[in-house]
Amino acid sequence: MSTHEEHQYLALVQRAITDGEPRNDRTGTGTHALFAPPSLRFTLTHGTFPLLTTKRTYLKGIIEELLWFVRGNTDANLLSQRGVKIWDGNGSKAFLASRGLGHRREGDLGPVYGFQWRHFGAPYVDCETDYTGQGVDQLQECIDKIIHNPTDRRIVLSAWNPAAIPEMALPPCHMMCQFYVHMASTPDGKNGLSCLMYQRSADLGLGIPFNIASYALLTHMIAHITHTEPRELIIQLGDAHVYKDHITALQTQLQREPKPFPTIRFARDIDHIDKFEYDDIIVEGYDPHPAIPMKMSV
Repeated sequence: MSTHEEHQYLALVQRAITDGEPRNDRTGTGTHALFAPPSLRFTLTHGTFPLLTTKRTYLKGIIEELLWFVRGNTDANLLSQRGVKIWDGNGSKAFLASRGLGHRREGDLGPVYGFQWRHFGAPYVDCETDYTGQGVDQLQECIDKIIHNPTDRRIVLSAWNPAAIPEMALPPCHMMCQFYVHMASTPDGKNGLSCLMYQRSADLGLGIPFNIASYALLTHMIAHITHTEPRELIIQLGDAHVYKDHITALQTQLQREPKPFPTIRFARDIDHIDKFEYDDIIVEGYDPHPAIPMKMSV
């Protein structure tokens, strides 16, 4: 029997389709949902990058969106201009108006993920304002703790800010993560780095393959600049669901056998989280099955 880690994901999808509770949802599409299924665990050692292989996953979008988060950006147009349209629906004037945010210009998502990571607690004006030095830079604080206080139990990055949710085009689905440093855990005496992410709402068909790869990439990036070795990514889901209009596509995916995960490396030595560029991130050996189109519900 195969022990490929992608089988965890496939088994979860099958269980949601078979045993999930039929539920109405915000988008009106309808889902089959499970609550708090067992954690998904992915090895990150030796450069392993858990980019799912039973369908082609949108690697460019994963990298560009994560760099956009890291920079604290909240303007969906910046992603769209780079060919990544994943936030266009939530940044449209019609969608913003439906959230009571019709005064915002198109693409201004409000204080979403990146803003909370880099400027938590700062008053939000718009996506064009310079917030340098405002709010709590949680991401840099996590990095500093990994380097200087590695046994700290508060190496936490949170996007969930209840006071700011009314200002957001979409409240965060992947709400928070915690980093853990394994002390002198490698043969050469280097510390290891693991990440535990909690996701309140998990679209198993479209979102979760993206989220797995995104937090794996973030962990690899942070490990690189902190001179630690990536160890493991653990993901705990809250409402884990399959949209009803994804079931046929997912049943095709479930028939496929996973292939070896690719590996990741960086093109140059980077010493600060803000210095990563798209071309620095090199993924090697990715040979997935063909893409399977699925509609995004907004």
